[in-house]
Amino acid sequence: MTPKIEKKVTVGVVGATGYAGAELVRILSGHPGVALTVLTSRRYANVRFDHVYPALRGHVDLTCEELNLDHLQSACQIVFMALPHKIPMTTVPALMAANKQVIDLSADFRFQDVQVYEQAYQPHEAPELLTRAVYGLSEVFYKEIQTANLIGNPGCYPTSALLALVPLIQAELIDPSSVIIDSKSGVSGAGRSLSLGTHYCQVNDSFKAYKVASHRHNPEINAIASQIAGIPVKVTFVPHLVPMGRGMLTTQYAHLQEHVSADDIRACLNDFYVPRPFVRLCPPGRLPETMHVRGTNYCDIGFELDEAQGRVVLISAIDNLVKGAAGQAVQNMNIMCGFNETDGLTQAPYPV
Repeated sequence: MTPKIEKKVTVGVVGATGYAGAELVRILSGHPGVALTVLTSRRYANVRFDHVYPALRGHVDLTCEELNLDHLQSACQIVFMALPHKIPMTTVPALMAANKQVIDLSADFRFQDVQVYEQAYQPHEAPELLTRAVYGLSEVFYKEIQTANLIGNPGCYPTSALLALVPLIQAELIDPSSVIIDSKSGVSGAGRSLSLGTHYCQVNDSFKAYKVASHRHNPEINAIASQIAGIPVKVTFVPHLVPMGRGMLTTQYAHLQEHVSADDIRACLNDFYVPRPFVRLCPPGRLPETMHVRGTNYCDIGFELDEAQGRVVLISAIDNLVKGAAGQAVQNMNIMCGFNETDGLTQAPYPV
């Protein structure tokens, strides 16, 4: 039964004009339980949001403002942090002290082990909050998210990989030490800031691997896979940049445990995700494609067995800005607030 929303929660988005922030604003503007009250942007302070993103004219009439913690605390019950890593750790402690609920889209609160974070990023300025934060992989840590006040929203690559991987690791159907992950992302995954590597002439008609075996999402995947497996897990992870605006396709290879069949894999995935509305298991003979999840919070998962090699090939597709960032953040808010998990996220996929 859908919970009845008696009163809207007041919500602020910090970093509202980046790609993930703008996607948050788009989704939240149509959420039945949300009143958007604050949008911050350093670059576009004092500019109406719909002047920055004209597509939202008639949907969002707020003016962007500089980040002011006092105003944020007085005007918002829930705060989404859509800023690069390092910045949220300097502002989240004050919000937590003011009893706000915070969903951080950066990496600052994704790790419980401060050493793992600092090896991948930089010294952490609020390590005392790491054990209070919940990793916001919605379908896997649903119960923990229900009572959380601080969410470390997962990265896009880990979301696409772990949703396919976690059930099979948990059921001990694969050897977690054998996992190889090959992911392809659209250019929006690099964010809205200008850089040579994302210029049109650099990415159009090109396809490249980058940060091979050194991407910061690798230790994030390792940490969660190890937590689920109960043993240290280190996967091989190779990301690629493809010439499209948005979307992510992840292909994973893993050795099967002895006597595991395709039926076992399908039953495991189906049983794990049957109560979860945003993971769709492809029928036999069909595999995920990015166009089928574009603009949605869905993760489509398919697989094939390479029986000659004793491997499973797992394929998952997400929209990197929605299920890989803003959509999952809103899904986490829904779970935290006791809303219907699908509130604000029921847009049908584009057929073409």
